Amino acid sequence: MRTSSISAAATAVALGVAALAAAAPAQAAPTHSVSWTRACAVDLTPGHVFCNALHVTGTAEHVRATGVTPNATPSGFGPSDLLSAYNIPSGGGAGQTVAIVDAYNDPNAASDMATYRAQYGLPACTVASGCFKQVGQSGTSSLPRNNASWSGEISLDLDMVSAIAPNAKIILVEASSASMTNLGTAVNTAVKLGATEVSNSYGGSESSADTGYDSTYFNHPGIPITVSSGDGGYGVEYPAASPNVTAVGGTSLTKSSNSRGWSESVWSTSSTEGAGSGCSAYEPKPSWQADSGCSKRTVADVSAVADPATGVAVYQTYGGSGWAVYGGTSVAAPLIAGVYADAGTHSTAIPAANLYAHTTSLNDVTTGSTASCSPAYLCTAETGYDGPTGLGTPNGLTAFTG
Repeated sequence: MRTSSISAAATAVALGVAALAAAAPAQAAPTHSVSWTRACAVDLTPGHVFCNALHVTGTAEHVRATGVTPNATPSGFGPSDLLSAYNIPSGGGAGQTVAIVDAYNDPNAASDMATYRAQYGLPACTVASGCFKQVGQSGTSSLPRNNASWSGEISLDLDMVSAIAPNAKIILVEASSASMTNLGTAVNTAVKLGATEVSNSYGGSESSADTGYDSTYFNHPGIPITVSSGDGGYGVEYPAASPNVTAVGGTSLTKSSNSRGWSESVWSTSSTEGAGSGCSAYEPKPSWQADSGCSKRTVADVSAVADPATGVAVYQTYGGSGWAVYGGTSVAAPLIAGVYADAGTHSTAIPAANLYAHTTSLNDVTTGSTASCSPAYLCTAETGYDGPTGLGTPNGLTAFTG
């Protein structure tokens, strides 16, 4: 299993991105050494997918391993950091139901989410109150087998939706396996159960079957379906490539002395680790996408924090030991689903299109690169649209409303 390490003194060099190094005066480098490993093994078999969560293993934790520690702050960004970074009002999500679609079962999902929410003073969201529901891919109480790797993904997803949209209801739909057909069935189930937003933090190799999956599993007009773009740098994953979804790329997020208080660049560690992006081999270009260097669907549409070196706090006890830090575009997808929930009702058939009509209401990310490619914008940040960060990151709710 691959790991990566970054020291505070060599962050810019380790990232291997000249543009990011040039931007260093405007942003503080991470102040800790970081190593991480993929929560799920990569599976490139057509029709299979894997989660895009990266578990940080080399960060000192500032609270006790398990339980709530009210007077201490866990390592990693928490809800107040994320709301500040993206200019999101607190207490959002009322009246909305965010579905998290993942593979396999996390037996501690409800209790771990409860600990996360209690730690940060968020309202409880329980099965008993009707706020939280955990079902199998058919929508029943029959759950798939437990899986420690995907449980890390599940904890991350639940915690990010809790952080961004604490007053939304949450449905966790667990597919029987990490196949596109089972996860796609879970997406359909989520919508049948009343989800107003659906988050998917997984991806796999593109194939000629994808256009069929688009209509079978992802054709849900008016419902934002967010999908992580992948953690492998330049290269396209499915279902992020579907024209029916919002493809979510990744950034490095650091506190700054600028007027925003935060700075972002493309998340990249090497040519094979970073925010997924590129030009689809199979999917047609949606009418609302106008970049000229890709005749088919371009990934991504929008982005949010994904760098493990600037990762988020997560609470996980099945397959974990309590408080942890996670990165990967699996952070960004549920975060953006939470932003959609905060924005409220969605009248646009494919909500991703609304982003392209409100580009000035996003934080444009203009520094960083994952690789060398042609045309360059598919893997290098530019003013305006680019592959790794799409149109940018949330700056309030305007771009996600309508």
